[in-house]
Amino acid sequence: MDQCDCANEDTGGHDESSDSLKLKDSRATDTAEEEELNVFFQSKYINLFPLYQDYCVQAERDDLNQQNTGFVCELTIPQELQTPIIDFCVAEDKGFQLLSIAANACLASAPPVRGSTLWQDLEEVKASGLLRRLPDRDIRLQELMFELIGSEVSYLNSLTIAVHHFYASKEVKQTLTPMEHHVLFSNICQIMAASNKFLMDLEGQLEENVLISQVEDIVLQHCSEFHRVYVPYVTNMRYQETMVNQLLQQNRDFLHSIKNIESHKDCQRQSLKSFLVLPFQRITRIKLLLQSILKQTKPDSDSISNLEKAIAAIHEIVTECDRGVRKMEQIEELVYLDRLLDFGKIKSVPMVVSGRFLVHQGPIRQRSVGTSCFSSVYLHLFNDLLVISSKKYWFQHAGFTVMDHAEFPKHVNVEHVQTELLGLPPDSFLLHLSKNHTGQPTTMILAADTTSDKEVWTKLLPCKQ
Repeated sequence: MDQCDCANEDTGGHDESSDSLKLKDSRATDTAEEEELNVFFQSKYINLFPLYQDYCVQAERDDLNQQNTGFVCELTIPQELQTPIIDFCVAEDKGFQLLSIAANACLASAPPVRGSTLWQDLEEVKASGLLRRLPDRDIRLQELMFELIGSEVSYLNSLTIAVHHFYASKEVKQTLTPMEHHVLFSNICQIMAASNKFLMDLEGQLEENVLISQVEDIVLQHCSEFHRVYVPYVTNMRYQETMVNQLLQQNRDFLHSIKNIESHKDCQRQSLKSFLVLPFQRITRIKLLLQSILKQTKPDSDSISNLEKAIAAIHEIVTECDRGVRKMEQIEELVYLDRLLDFGKIKSVPMVVSGRFLVHQGPIRQRSVGTSCFSSVYLHLFNDLLVISSKKYWFQHAGFTVMDHAEFPKHVNVEHVQTELLGLPPDSFLLHLSKNHTGQPTTMILAADTTSDKEVWTKLLPCKQ
């Protein structure tokens, strides 16, 4: 493995271009980071812990076992993502959860877990006599803090395999374009460098005093770096997963080279996908470990304040990852709709615009001018635009022919009507466009299929007083 080559890898990201989704040009890793990668920290506990994939299996099982005591794992950990790149009806709060789908099935099929060393099993701990003097609560607290260290050992070990065997493989690189390689591995080298520095500080503290303390201070010191490297990686995971699936299905040379690497003894029967999902697993797990440490810490302890700050800082990183995933989903929807919407001869508007996202969409009926008949139309409501269209079909694929559009909410409002007096279907209402695509005002009678559909639209669209 050429670690200088690894250190020069760019950070993953996405460009909100109306033409296509591309990875953002990322900041190159600076010289200091390259030097730190070349001086790789070797943990003294490297042979005591399993790969992080195995650790996650055991941690998940432990979480489930503790449910009866009131502790429920907040996040499940996936090995594979089964959702398509476009979920046309995705709920607004679904983004980050998509990265946790199919976790239980993957964990159930994972290989057996090797045992991990406990703090009380360390020779230096036994020699110190602390086990005879410390109360059980303090020993449990030490075990939790040592789990933070031991799990980081497992994590860095797995990251090292991911980088040395998969990322740096010349055979793999020969089967991919530079862009494919970049999308596939994103900024995993920078994440490995961050883990390397984090573990070095954690173990350094343990070397100074076998009675572990102030791990929350070390977490806080590294949170800015965690934010820099984890947010772009997790944000790009949906694209990464799509890329993996496409390559495994369509690129035989890639499939052959990956299977060869996965069969290497260092990989311990773990798949490429299980290595690529490591950063998502880790950043969510750190938060859970800190919360467990906080629960075991005495209320009057001096460390309470910084523990809470560390938890809040990690939570903000997870939240930012969530925002990034949602933003990418919104861009995906815009790109998808851009392909489906045909403006024909009317004035067109670009779909993929920075800050735009789909709010709601669905079929509705419009009363034809001069008749009592209703025809089916389709509404796409964005945060800044309303598009009215009719469905069209070509080559067994559905699309939409745009009939009208207006700036939202500036030129859009609805008005309730007395349907019985006007002889209209019960779930009818008026849609006013004060300025449509031609710049003229227009009004149309719309009827929802159900009362609940009408309520949704009339709540989303501003009501004319």
